[in-house]
Amino acid sequence: MAKTSSAAAKQRAIKQRAARIQLLLMDVDGVWTDGSLYYVPSAGGALVETKGFDSQDGIGLRWAVDAGLVTGIISGRLSPAVQERGRMLGLSYIYQDHLNKLEIYEQILAHARLTDSQVCFIGDDLTDLPVLRRAGLAVAVANGRPEVKKQARYVTTARGGRGAVRETIELILKAQNKWRAVVGKYGL
Repeated sequence: MAKTSSAAAKQRAIKQRAARIQLLLMDVDGVWTDGSLYYVPSAGGALVETKGFDSQDGIGLRWAVDAGLVTGIISGRLSPAVQERGRMLGLSYIYQDHLNKLEIYEQILAHARLTDSQVCFIGDDLTDLPVLRRAGLAVAVANGRPEVKKQARYVTTARGGRGAVRETIELILKAQNKWRAVVGKYGL
């Protein structure tokens, strides 16, 4: 019985944190994508890096923006595909080629005039730990490193690049009583 009570208390605490979120930030490789990197030849013969993006994560990000959440990415790698996908989905912050994610996180917080408690960060690897330790709602994807999962307040059931972003968005929108408006658009 104590385990059930403890699990319920943890769920309530997560919901309370999710209700305060105004900014959703995430890593890219392993979170927004499954971490795979694809190299294909360009018309000139040079290799070009590209990535695959989950369409359900994408529509979730559109709903998040429509619901008033500010969204963004902080990535250690530089990718034109990520830049374009972020633009398409209306992300407010797109920072790439930054392994020191905490410095960028602090710049975003200052620009957005928000506090740590108003931020959700989704990560999967060690480079995400400094931001995860600060974010009000620290989320690790199901396939994240054990050290990252240990620091997270919430671990998704979905893997990175396979619905983890969408799952987190639904958690936030439900906690903020905004999910009903999303599904209502589709007759549910």
